Amino acid sequence: MAGGRPGHRCWHLALTSVDFIADVHLTDGPVLWVAWTAGVLGTGWLLWARGRRWMLSVGAALVLAAGVVLAVHWLLMYVFLTLPEELPREVLAWFVAVVFALFLWVLRLWKLRRRRSAAAGKPAWRAGSAATAAMLGVFLLGAVQINAYFGLNHTVSDFLGTAAARIEPLDPGLKRQPGAPQPTALAAWHAPDGMPDSGILQKAAIPGSSSGLTTRDAYIYLPPAYQATPRPALPVLVLFSGQPGGPSDWLTGGALRSRMDRFATEHHGVAPVVVVVDPNGTAAANTLCMDSRIAKADTFLSHDVPQWIEQNLDVDPDHRQWAAGGFSFGATCAMQMGTRHPDIYAAVLAFSSEREPALAKERQKTIDAAFGGDVSAFDAQTPLNIMHERRFDGNAIYFGAGSRDPEFLGYMDELSRAARSAGFAVEARAVPNAGHSWETASRGLPPALDFMAQRWRISQ
Repeated sequence: MAGGRPGHRCWHLALTSVDFIADVHLTDGPVLWVAWTAGVLGTGWLLWARGRRWMLSVGAALVLAAGVVLAVHWLLMYVFLTLPEELPREVLAWFVAVVFALFLWVLRLWKLRRRRSAAAGKPAWRAGSAATAAMLGVFLLGAVQINAYFGLNHTVSDFLGTAAARIEPLDPGLKRQPGAPQPTALAAWHAPDGMPDSGILQKAAIPGSSSGLTTRDAYIYLPPAYQATPRPALPVLVLFSGQPGGPSDWLTGGALRSRMDRFATEHHGVAPVVVVVDPNGTAAANTLCMDSRIAKADTFLSHDVPQWIEQNLDVDPDHRQWAAGGFSFGATCAMQMGTRHPDIYAAVLAFSSEREPALAKERQKTIDAAFGGDVSAFDAQTPLNIMHERRFDGNAIYFGAGSRDPEFLGYMDELSRAARSAGFAVEARAVPNAGHSWETASRGLPPALDFMAQRWRISQ
């Protein structure tokens, strides 16, 4: 019988539908337009009413919403130590809009309860349902816009984490074999016929053998050249995500695979082996990437991670070919690795780096929590202080920050001046029309890789 069994066709159709939903974009296209339509109509419905008393109530609700958002923002920075830096103004504005819609919804329900019926003789429950739908429309728009600003979840699959969940554990055949000779020097290697067109993503657990740190799985990008026989001695790029966050953020917001594949295509299949590691252990934790009362994160990143890479992956053993990079907290972490351990990480890619590691906006709270109030112990580990005391001739740093992120542009200027004075080869660029978002890292990565190509001796 042509066409196969009905059950198989239904199963195939179901899988196709799931894939279609997973690939739906959240930051543009129909979802964005639906969100704007629902948000605008919902706001109009919640606001519309006659009478001076209602207008006064609306004004009070707006002031109260702004006050609540700013108060929570202040508490998260100065009391609960959840945010080391202020949230962008655009993000705060959308949070105000969402809370404002919530208060308007409460006012609507209170008004309906007093009157026991809606206008035009409709039952109260119907008007109440309409108010709820209007509020949810504003919530949808706020969520879409906040996500779009940070640039973290581009598709439904990104949001649900299904793409990262499908990544397979590191194939034993791709690991470095015990006793195997070092891979072929990159200068003497030639791309063989039949080499894959794209790299692959795998994952692996990196044990905290010396640090005692328990972390989430690392994600590993292996370029086409790594899959060839023989393998060349490829450079290494160790990446860190922002905080709160996790390694998978580099796969979604950072668009790591597509960026690395593009670089590899331009360089005959050659690109660095990228290992995205977790210095925190959980999404909300903050180890400061230091050895402190909190954790031995520095030991994990400077000992456990390099040791695991060298034992498990065929890479260039010359650490002058190694780099650390990251976004926001991760960029600060990369700066720490590049200044505290320049013999391990000879270059840094820092996208939206903080001025220094921080648990809270108030500096002393970070020092109290991590070092029991010992300012000198904290200062001894910060990149700015180290760069004022040491030379780093021969090493390099690429800085990037969003052009719409004035606070972190200021940090970039201060850090880049200090780096140049300390002997680093430095390039610093503002990413046009980007804020403090993953767009900065995603769009900043290609020019950063171009900056590194000559150091890695990768030619086009």
